[in-house]
This record gives sequence, structure tokens and C-alpha cells, in this order.
Amino acid sequence: MKRKLLSILMAVCMLTTAVLCSSCGNPAKSAEPNFDVPEGGYDGSEVTLKFYHTMGSNLSDVLNIYIEEFNKLYPNIHIVAEQVGSYDDVRDQIKTEITVGSQPNIAYCYPDHVALYNLAGAVATLDNLIDSQITVTRADGTTEILGLTEEQKSDFIEGYYEEGRQFGDGLMYTMPFSKSTEVLYYNKTFFDEHNLTVPTTWDEMEALCAKIKEIDPSSIPLGYDSEGNWFITMCEQYGSDYTSATGDHYLFDNETNRNFVKTFREWFQKGYLTTQTLYGAYTSGLFTAETGIRSYMSIGSSAGATHQRPAAKEDGSYPFEVGIATIPQVNPSNPKVISQGPSVCIFQKDNPQEVIASWLFVKFLTTSVEFQAEFSMASGYVPVLKSVAENETYASFLAKADGGAYVSALSAKVCLEQEKAYYTSPAFNGSSTARDQVGALLAKCLTTDAAGDVDKMIKKAFEDAIEECEYYN
Repeated sequence: MKRKLLSILMAVCMLTTAVLCSSCGNPAKSAEPNFDVPEGGYDGSEVTLKFYHTMGSNLSDVLNIYIEEFNKLYPNIHIVAEQVGSYDDVRDQIKTEITVGSQPNIAYCYPDHVALYNLAGAVATLDNLIDSQITVTRADGTTEILGLTEEQKSDFIEGYYEEGRQFGDGLMYTMPFSKSTEVLYYNKTFFDEHNLTVPTTWDEMEALCAKIKEIDPSSIPLGYDSEGNWFITMCEQYGSDYTSATGDHYLFDNETNRNFVKTFREWFQKGYLTTQTLYGAYTSGLFTAETGIRSYMSIGSSAGATHQRPAAKEDGSYPFEVGIATIPQVNPSNPKVISQGPSVCIFQKDNPQEVIASWLFVKFLTTSVEFQAEFSMASGYVPVLKSVAENETYASFLAKADGGAYVSALSAKVCLEQEKAYYTSPAFNGSSTARDQVGALLAKCLTTDAAGDVDKMIKKAFEDAIEECEYYN
């Protein structure tokens, strides 16, 4: 615990130091609160941009095709795309580079990464770029405005787009790149055989789990991969407090939240569910099992649909058909499902032309229907633009959706159909700690021997989680 605290304190000190010029102690240029677009916009000058991402070779191949397309329009903007391990590896490398001003121009990011970078004012805000009406002339003689048109803004799936404003000051720091969410996978073959109905509410889920236990007493009807996501989603569905980007950050210790944790503890005690932590692995392993203890429902990432499909038989068929649906809701008329997956941020630079050129590239990728379609089909992630569903290639992909060979298309189809349900949580330095702590809290409350006083045990677990959050941040 002490080592982790020391590491976090060192990171904060390093990033705070980065805000000050090492020679004079004056605020560095990178600490400007908002990026001001020069009057002339992009002047056509030659710049080289570093783009940190986590893409494997198949996705890099798609990216490289569109870098070439971008360079036809802007030949003086050179993109150096660099794969940097995992999302955490990207964060850690940038955290170090910020201290010496060598951060990349563009990077994959999650909200808590941006909140960390913002300690040094290193991320360029995008509002002035998005709203800019400056005309930019491309190499082929065509023109575009530097900012986004109203049509382009409205084409973004709202929940994905608004993630960029979750930092407490109302400013835009990120653009959505490719997204995922959680969906309910279910064994459609088993459901059809036993005339079971897919649950739309948590009350229906409880009744369904009881029925499945009657049919298969040895089963664990439901597996839920992320305890953190589950807790946060329930807060959103109930409209109860979780965290805030300003003021007191950690607000999740309240009666509503303690009550739903108590309910899920009762489910666990009845053998209705397990989670990734309690199972010791992704619960898709239970869902796809053909022998032994099995589950018949699994809540996990929409991007992992192929991992929720059982292995094919020798003849190419599958042991059972996978069904996919929106996760259960507290109020189905006001659905809430989590927004996940990488966004991209642009870093402040001494040369404003680098920031403008970075924006032109980010704009090109995030508003390109063709890129979003190809990247989504290759990655399993969901496109961030509504109009991608009308793209001929992507529409053909969705038309093949089934519970077997094209289960990833079925997952994407469900995600697009629930576009109005996405939410994001407040982002601040410490928001990732809150996610970790509420996940650990839920797992603890499901399993701890309450010694006869469940309410007292749960209350203490919440208090401890709040204390841990405040201790680490």
C-alpha cells in the first residue's frame, strides 16, 4: 500500500513540476487552459506528429491506409504512428515524457489518463478547434472548415462524444475514436429449449436466475466480468451519487448503493452469480463451458463477443447459439449502459501548427465514415458515428449478424440500437481509484462472512472504500 501511494505521489509531483519551467519557475506554455487557434489556422507548414496507440498489426494496417489518404490532402503533415503496449503503457510513457516536454502529439486515452495529464496542463482543449470557421485549403484544391460542421457534430453518438467534457470545467479534451460497452450474452439455444425470456430489468433477472437454478441446480446462471462497471452502472441506473469531478470526489457511500449491494449479496448467497474476481478469470469461461459448472448468461464487453462464443465443432457448427441483448435496467424506459473504449487527445506544443495539424488528423479519422466502418469491423469495437450503419460495407456486415460465425456483427448491432443509453462517469485524478475501490467493495460484500449483521458489514466496507480513495488521492 505504501509503495503504491509513493508511486502516485511521485507521479503527481513529476507532472506538477512539468508545469513549471525548470530554469525560472514560471508557468510553462503548456499550462494554458484553452488552445487559441491562430488567426490564419493551418498555414501549410511541414510538421511531424507522433501518435501513440495500442493497435496490433491488423488495426495498424487499417490505420496506415488512412494515413496515406490523409497525406494526399495534407502532404506536409507527417504522421508517425507508434504502438506502445497496453493502454496503461501509453499512460505511463506519456506521464514520464511530459516532465521533459517530449510527449507525443496525439494519443489513445481514457478519461482518467487525461485527468492525470491535466495536472501539468499538457492536454490541448478542443473547443476553439471544433468551433473554428477558418477555411483550410487541401493539396487537391478542395477546402474544408477547420472545425466541425453541425452535421458532423450531430453524427457522433452523443454519449461517446460527451465523454470529452467529463472533466468538471465544461471544456472538451478528447474525441471518441472507437468504443465498446457491456452487453448481456445468453445461451439462446438453452433459452429457446426451456421457453425462457431475456430479462429487461434486474427484478426479471433475479426471477430468471431462480428458474435456471431449478433447471440446472449445479449452474451459476449469471457471470458478470467487471465488478467496478456493475457498481457504477447501478449508480447511473438508480440516479444515485457515485463521484464528482469537482468538490468532494467520492460520493458513493449512500443508502441506495448499499441497498443494491445487499441485494446482489443475496443473489450470490443463493448461487445465482459470480464475477471475474470471484471466478478468477473472465466469466466467459463459464458461459462457453460444455461440461461441468456452467453459466447461461454473461455480462461483458461488446468488443469481446468472439470470446463469448463456444468453440466450433469439426463441421463448423457451434454447440449453442449465442444471443445478445442490452443489460438489465432499473428503468427500461430510461436505459443506461456504460461507454468504454479509447478516445484520443491532443497535447499542447510550443508550435501551434503541430496542434492544428494534430486536430486535422484526428478530425479526419473520427469523422470518416469509411475509416470508422473498416476499423470497427477489424477491431470488434463500435463506430462512433451513427451514419456508419448506413455505409454499404458496414451494413452488409451487420446483415450477417448471428449467434455463431458473425457474433461480432450481432454485438455491434445491439450496441448501435442502444445509442441513446450510453453514459460516462466524471473524470478527475483519482477516478480510476474510485472504480477500483467500488469493484473491490462489491466483491468483498458478496463474499464476506457478515457474522449475522449484513448491514453493518456493508456499511463498514463502504466506509473503508471511501477512506482508501481519499488515502491514495
